[in-house]
Amino acid sequence: MPVLGAISGTSMDGIDVALLDTDGEAPGRALAGRTYPYDAALRAALLDLAADPARAENGDLAEIEAAVTRAHVEAARALIAESGVAPARVTLAGLHGQTILHRPERGYTRQLLDGALATRLLGMPVVARFRHADMAAGGQGAPLAPLYHRALARDLPGPLMVLNLGGVANVTYLDGETVIAFDTGPASAPLDDFVRARRGLAYDANGALAAAGRPDIATVETLMALPFFAAPPPKSLDRNDFHAYARAVERLSDADGAATLAAFTVASIAAARRHVPRAPRRWLVAGGGRRNAFFMDRLRAELAVPVDPVETVGWDGDFLEAQLFAWLAARARRGLPLSLPSTTGCRVPTTGGEFFEAA
Repeated sequence: MPVLGAISGTSMDGIDVALLDTDGEAPGRALAGRTYPYDAALRAALLDLAADPARAENGDLAEIEAAVTRAHVEAARALIAESGVAPARVTLAGLHGQTILHRPERGYTRQLLDGALATRLLGMPVVARFRHADMAAGGQGAPLAPLYHRALARDLPGPLMVLNLGGVANVTYLDGETVIAFDTGPASAPLDDFVRARRGLAYDANGALAAAGRPDIATVETLMALPFFAAPPPKSLDRNDFHAYARAVERLSDADGAATLAAFTVASIAAARRHVPRAPRRWLVAGGGRRNAFFMDRLRAELAVPVDPVETVGWDGDFLEAQLFAWLAARARRGLPLSLPSTTGCRVPTTGGEFFEAA
């Protein structure tokens, strides 16, 4: 059936929405996808909130959560209207919402999305709160993409690494029946925030600023000595976990600071190889970072194997995560696992999602 999926990632640049014809087992057939940018004021408010962990966990967030929910509902309605799919055929939505705080070491995660309000406004059942059951079962609550990656890659040779370059980077390792997943470290978030502070830009377009600079190797080595990188999976991160350490580049020029943060991201991704059984023979890259030519060139040089955008195997890198939450919603309604001990550290394969029934 056509299922709608939506998520705003850790880059917080907009809401990705997709329609996927799926049963929650086969990867399904993509029907439509589009990104709807946040209102500038709402995005700024979300970035400020994510940078204030105490408020994100304990503050009164009813107003901003309602605004995020309404933005997701408006985006969902817009995509359905533009897709050519009859609205009555779309009978389920998987809405991840906006992560503002993730503290897996304490079993805490917070995504802004009011499932009851979304259901009432959309007039269809909604699955939300995808991460909470996994965390209750001892898992990290992330990443949730590996089982979808496995379904998509069922005919591809392994060992294969699927890399998602968003605000945080995460990988899925696939080799036969082996599925391993974890966050590798920062991706675009520290660099985005750095160029926003220095240049007033939303991001370093195509890595141009980083490419113009010289990385401070001593700073990269200091950052790579942090315990997170040696720790075995499962492991996951909050968007801002490395921001305090990234202040080490404040003394550098704009270009050198950007180059150093980019080199840190590449080094942290390369370090993921120590946590998988066999060296991947190929990397497939999803997320906005795959469009950054500088990142991709540096990854190819560092990994010394093919590093390709996921489009080379027919996947849609712009809407893979939105499709994921459509697929997970269908899966959740059937009581199928969303995570495995080898992907999040949950004690047993765990289903999840909270279901909100339409009136």
